[in-house]
Amino acid sequence: MCKGLELLPITCLERAKELKALFGSLLHKPDHSNMGHTKKTCTQNTDEPSKWKESFEKLLSCQNGLFLFRAFLVSEFSEENVAFYLACEDYRLTKTSKLATKAKKIYEEFICSDAPREVNLDHETKAITKDKLAQPTVACFDVAQAKIYMLMEKDCYPRFLKSPTYLDLCRKGKTG
Repeated sequence: MCKGLELLPITCLERAKELKALFGSLLHKPDHSNMGHTKKTCTQNTDEPSKWKESFEKLLSCQNGLFLFRAFLVSEFSEENVAFYLACEDYRLTKTSKLATKAKKIYEEFICSDAPREVNLDHETKAITKDKLAQPTVACFDVAQAKIYMLMEKDCYPRFLKSPTYLDLCRKGKTG
């Protein structure tokens, strides 16, 4: 084992093994759970991974793509970004009577200063979002969600497309 890995806590090493197993299972399993994502599903075929590089939206709209991208973000310790994005998507479907409660929960989990899964937002966006929570609507997280989407699209998504796991998945898909 290399010296760098020896310094990691055992839980990180165990999680890395779990992720490796998850990536491997994508090659063999034709269907996966929806992971809470409500967007359309893409067809299950060997060309599927190569389609994910066409656009970030195509990756997120596919169950397998979202599953693999989320696992990639976990390995990079930035899974909170996609979790926040998906929480906002789910929030849009919330009944009006539950908006305030759900909005507060999302804000406390992802946006406030000491949030356990704080996403990387500028002070102005945080302030705008906090102000909108006084009168919550289905659109109160739109600005923050758009910033996180752009961050993932411009930063995480290109790294994902260059990741050994994604490239290997594409190679294995081409060879059948």
